[in-house]
Amino acid sequence: MNYIPHTDAERDEMLKQIGVSNLESLFDAIPDELRFPSLDLPPALSEMEIMRELALLSDANADVTHYSSFLGAGAYQHFVPSIVDSVIRRGEFLTAYTPYQPEVSQGTLQAIFEFQSMIRDLTGMEICTASHYDGATSFAEAVLMATGITKKHRVLVSAAIHPQYRAVLDTYTQFNDKLVITQEDELSDHAMLADSIDAETACVCVGYPSFLGDIVDLTDLAARIHNAGALLIVVVNPMALAVLKPPAAFDADIVVGEGQPLGVSLSFGGPYLGFFCTKREFMRRIPGRIVGETVDRDQQRGFVLTLKTREQDIRREKATSNICTNQGLMALCACVYMSAMGKSGLQKVANLCFQNAQFAAQVMGNLNGFHIWNSSPFFHEFVLKCPQPIAHINQILLDEYKIIGGYDLGPSYPSLAQHMLICVTETHTRASIELLAAALSEICA
Repeated sequence: MNYIPHTDAERDEMLKQIGVSNLESLFDAIPDELRFPSLDLPPALSEMEIMRELALLSDANADVTHYSSFLGAGAYQHFVPSIVDSVIRRGEFLTAYTPYQPEVSQGTLQAIFEFQSMIRDLTGMEICTASHYDGATSFAEAVLMATGITKKHRVLVSAAIHPQYRAVLDTYTQFNDKLVITQEDELSDHAMLADSIDAETACVCVGYPSFLGDIVDLTDLAARIHNAGALLIVVVNPMALAVLKPPAAFDADIVVGEGQPLGVSLSFGGPYLGFFCTKREFMRRIPGRIVGETVDRDQQRGFVLTLKTREQDIRREKATSNICTNQGLMALCACVYMSAMGKSGLQKVANLCFQNAQFAAQVMGNLNGFHIWNSSPFFHEFVLKCPQPIAHINQILLDEYKIIGGYDLGPSYPSLAQHMLICVTETHTRASIELLAAALSEICA
């Protein structure tokens, strides 16, 4: 596509072809009184004045550069090296779309290939796709894939999976009369979830860590799932996998998650990217695309779109999904971040997250009237029971302390009213954690 304006001769020829004499004739259907209405607009401003006005408006935002934030719940504040932004702003990446022509898209294809390889290493799985819209859509696609593989129609979903992920699954499956989605109304342990498995169960979906921060060994659950002929779908935080046992070690069948922690800025909620991993035996059933490595006729290393299973690329009756993006720029962002950090760098970041969260839980759990809900180990999020309503506490934190408080769990989990999900990462200092603790103590004194 180009943006070169038409010449006068070209315009005249186009007008002649459609049978009108001038451009104005194209607007005859619009009444004269509506074509140029009188608008009550303020005087025009110069560029300098506009920039000053926009800067003042942006200062009203409660963003993480001006406020201390303990809000995670699926979108996490991590330090992003400057090299990430420098690379993704290059024109050949920033303005590129899907690499349909490998001969002119080798850079983009290689970046996606490396992204797949790194995510595969983190999860321990055999196959990783070129990414999806976000973690929630990856999760919904995983459920659809599992039901297609097993030819069963009952899905067990842990309540400790992100509520918004479960809502997206409901949207995906709302018109599928054959599919039965069984979601726990209240939180329970994995043993109770396993007891619900029957012969009609297609898959069981759990979090690792869970939405509430818990880290639970999935070995026994996976064995019971597979003994029943069902599949195990695990929703993961990729940053946690830098220090935790990979889900492949539990014999997970499908592993999905949100790639935002891997160098993608918060960006007021998006764009993000989902990742999708599975076993090699299920490769032909995956949604999305896979970028593969090959050699050209001169035996030089090259990259191509190896597998494309969406309905736009193959016959609809053979397609596994209508997913139609590879979120290439965000995948590149994650690729550059993981490359810059390296294995040891990711482990250091993950360890800092873990240590800071343990310190925060220790400090806040000792406050009068407060209690740590989690009984299992947690990574960088934990649940804090508070003596007052969370909405009230968070409003005071925001207005008086410039602190963005934790996620209010009450609307999603009625049994966790007055419980706050607090997130701590490597960006939090000891002082910022102690300030939150002091503010909570003062508010609830």
